[in-house]
Order: sequence, then structure tokens, then C-alpha cells
Amino acid sequence: MTGFLKIFRGFATFNIHYSGLEPSLKGWIKRIMINTAIDHLRKKSKRFMVADSFDSHFNLADETETSVDRMSYQEILEVIQRLSPVYRTVFNLYVIDGYKHEEIAKQLKISVGASKSNLSKARLNIKKMLQDADIKYYEQKIV
Repeated sequence: MTGFLKIFRGFATFNIHYSGLEPSLKGWIKRIMINTAIDHLRKKSKRFMVADSFDSHFNLADETETSVDRMSYQEILEVIQRLSPVYRTVFNLYVIDGYKHEEIAKQLKISVGASKSNLSKARLNIKKMLQDADIKYYEQKIV
């Protein structure tokens, strides 16, 4: 309901970006609905477990607990916040907001290749931070 209200109230700000009205309108509506859903989840979810989401969609075979399984939504955000500003911006725009590399490149005034590279490096950094958290967790369990 909130998403539809945002769409109707925001028609004055709608601009045609693609080859025609229909693709532009579809993309604009999609972006509003996705962002509204994300906002709703952020408000309602005090503790979002990434593992629950992955298990339900991919039927993971490995049942061992990892650091991601034990992380709250807030802790995941803190890991993302530890990225450099450029990596964090590209990561958020691509993964969370759903922008394409061409759109990110235009917004940030960088090349499409730089956007792809920054996203790849952001993912590698996140992976390393999560692996480090896993090592610390298991070291604490041993002691």
C-alpha cells in the first residue's frame, strides 16, 4: 500500500530515462516498490538472520554454523560500514538498491569497469571480514 502511495504521489518527479515511456515507467515503479519493501523490512526486523534467507532459497547442504549465521541485521550493516566509502557506495547501490553498473557509473561519474571492480573488491573485503570473524569465533570456543 505504501509503495503505491509513493508511486501516485511521485508522478510529478518521474522522468523518462530509457528508450521509451513503458520501460522507464516499469523501472521506476519497480525501484519504488523494492525500496519500499526494503524500508519495511528494516523497520520491522530487529534481528535478520542471513542464514535463514539463504537456506530457504538455496537449500544449503552444509549445516555447520558460520559467523554469518550468528550475525544480526545490525552486525551485517556494521561489516558493510567498515568498507571504504567508495566500495560501500557501489556495494549499496548495486546489491541493496538494485542499480545497474551503468547507472552507478553515471551517478558517481566513474567508468562502468570501475563500478564492477569496486563491487568485486567490496565483496572480497566483506568475505575476508566474515572469515576473520569466523576464526575469532572458533578461537574463543577452543579457549
